[in-house]
Amino acid sequence: MNDLRAYLIDLKAQRATAIGAAKELVLAGKLDTEEYKAANGKIDELTRQVDEVEALVAKDEGGKPAPDGQVRAGMAAASTGEASGHAKAVKALADAARRGFAVEKAQGDMLQEAEDADGGYTVPEDIVNDVIQLREARESLLDLVSVERVTTKSGRRTIKKRGQHTGFATVAEAAKMGKVATPQFTTITFDIEKRRGYLPVTTELYEDSDANIARIVTEWLGDEARVTANKEILAQVATKEAVDLKDLDGIIAAWVGLGSAFRASSALVTNDNGLLWLATLKDANGRYLLTPNPAQPQRLQLAVGPYVIPVRIYDNTTMPNTDETKIPMTIGDLKAGVRYFDRRSFSLKVNDSGVVGDLNALEQDLILWVGSMRDDCVVMDDAAFVNGYITASTDP
Repeated sequence: MNDLRAYLIDLKAQRATAIGAAKELVLAGKLDTEEYKAANGKIDELTRQVDEVEALVAKDEGGKPAPDGQVRAGMAAASTGEASGHAKAVKALADAARRGFAVEKAQGDMLQEAEDADGGYTVPEDIVNDVIQLREARESLLDLVSVERVTTKSGRRTIKKRGQHTGFATVAEAAKMGKVATPQFTTITFDIEKRRGYLPVTTELYEDSDANIARIVTEWLGDEARVTANKEILAQVATKEAVDLKDLDGIIAAWVGLGSAFRASSALVTNDNGLLWLATLKDANGRYLLTPNPAQPQRLQLAVGPYVIPVRIYDNTTMPNTDETKIPMTIGDLKAGVRYFDRRSFSLKVNDSGVVGDLNALEQDLILWVGSMRDDCVVMDDAAFVNGYITASTDP
């Protein structure tokens, strides 16, 4: 089952890449070219494969065929041209894009378009689900941290840090409970922030199909949401003072320093530069210390004497060096250390006369799609991780 899911994630990543390639062709004004048609054909084929594999995953997880009555109802809906909720959302999004994401409020329409606080077009929930799916299909630091979905702009959570648990006191039957240590609780607060970015498109895009317009929007928002979350997570890790680990001894010292409260659920997290550095480490007999985990060969571990440290590797673009020479090596349990508050809310606007960097929408006959998302990220327990680094010039 894990292999099937991994294959599905890979297919979705390939499709996301193909959508990105098609988007570049649109921006280059190549809508009517054979190259663009081929790119769309590849997207369609990958979409077909994704659908088939998703069906297999559903069956493998115990999904059952719909009862005959439901099948007949679905066939009847298809024969009369009745669209599914997702199809309606795709059409609504494409129509909104063609109108410049202007908001129309239709009474009695369950898919009526919403307007956010800034007057932008709120992306339909079905499309938001696609965006989140794409966000999770590619490499993301969200896998490392605790993620909480929220519906309010701000709030607070009272938590008990792992090291603050004192346990229950022993009390004899019918005896008076004695004085115990006062429990220590910590309150964390979140305040959802708005993040904003833009995508330049040409008016020719609006002549494309509803599905392709929705794909471009979904791909763009999915990638931006993933990269934004990665940056927010790294920014929270960086709020803790950076520690120069210097060498292998420094890594072991940081690992032991976490204490037994965190070691069992911790890992060493680094980038491809860190992988190259770790891959040079050897023991006294010349054997490499970085090896595959026998139980999960796709995962790596650093085995040093009595210590076995799980290693998680991320791309340099996902987890860049803090400067040219400092390779990040975060050691600890980031699920206990960092929490990401996900509002799962996206809105869109249009600007056809703005100037961003070298882009001038009016002069270059472009339209700027302005996208907004909302999230927040906070440190829950800074004792759960070490914000470490290795200097690239350091000999292992």
